[in-house]
Amino acid sequence: MVTERSFGTLPSGEEVKCFHLENASGAYAEVLSFGAVITKICVPDCQGNLTDVVLGYDTLESYMKNGCFFGACIGRSGNRIEGGRFKLDGQEVILAQNEGNNNLHSGPDGFEKKLWTAKHIDQENNSVTFSRISPDGENGFPGEFDISVTYEFTEKNAVRIVYTGVCDKTTVANMTNHSYFNLAGEGSGNVLDQYLTIHAQTYTPVREDSIPLGENVPVEGTPMDFRKEKQIGKDIEAEFEQLKFTGGFDHNYVTDGYTQAEIREIACARCEKTGIVMEVLSDCPCVQFYAGNFVEQEAGKNGHIYDKRDGFCLETQVEPNAVNVEEFHSPVLEKGERYYSETVYHFSVRA
Repeated sequence: MVTERSFGTLPSGEEVKCFHLENASGAYAEVLSFGAVITKICVPDCQGNLTDVVLGYDTLESYMKNGCFFGACIGRSGNRIEGGRFKLDGQEVILAQNEGNNNLHSGPDGFEKKLWTAKHIDQENNSVTFSRISPDGENGFPGEFDISVTYEFTEKNAVRIVYTGVCDKTTVANMTNHSYFNLAGEGSGNVLDQYLTIHAQTYTPVREDSIPLGENVPVEGTPMDFRKEKQIGKDIEAEFEQLKFTGGFDHNYVTDGYTQAEIREIACARCEKTGIVMEVLSDCPCVQFYAGNFVEQEAGKNGHIYDKRDGFCLETQVEPNAVNVEEFHSPVLEKGERYYSETVYHFSVRA
């Protein structure tokens, strides 16, 4: 069942709504019309206790700042673009630079800072669809992009996210969600003892500024290997240059079995303490695993103070800076072409 309530008012006077998506078992997710942000995912642990497994805030004011991108809907393009520029149809496109010389998550004022319209509430599918028009030139991106994102919370305790859109010019589209997960519950401390599997033979090494070197290399024989389940903290402090550059895991993985428009499992995480398991399924070719290395004394929900590695992200995507690297999967969306991307976070319990 979908219900809604007020979550506050923007300085413009516009009201922000919180949508509560609850299934028959009482598990639920909550999303905001501001930023199309996920604020809560509450699922049962092995004792049957509802556990909120995403980091976030209690107030609209905090989401208006949200320097960590908690729960954020990222668009038009997730991750980094080198120098905040690229060429499209022979023309140079110049973006806003918000991380040194680079463009990060389409910022500094991306989709997570915009008020979306709740276009459709579907009680049968327990979902809400948000929409907005991203105007031509927004943060430098070409074309008027008519975009929608649907959040569905299923009877099987899965959050299903579907992005659709069309642009009147050729543009870049690589949308993702930036939720930080802690399967022991938000505010419970770091996630280093939680287990992770990433179905990927290769990852994307980066320079010191986190821009890819332009190649994908095997994980085998490196601390980057998550093909077999291991604790997030096992190798995070390893003497390995890539981990030094990024303060821990913050890398793109090229996941197995990619076929365009087909969804498959790309990763799985679990917590022994709560028994909660999260499977990640997507039609994207890649996923960014970020271990929350740069979260520091962040005032979060329920009076909790979040710190380094108190949550981890699995952001489905194409490779960072892919628009500038021919060998990577292309994020280019042709004029009039339909954009579609789907990711599912499925929660269950393993005793």
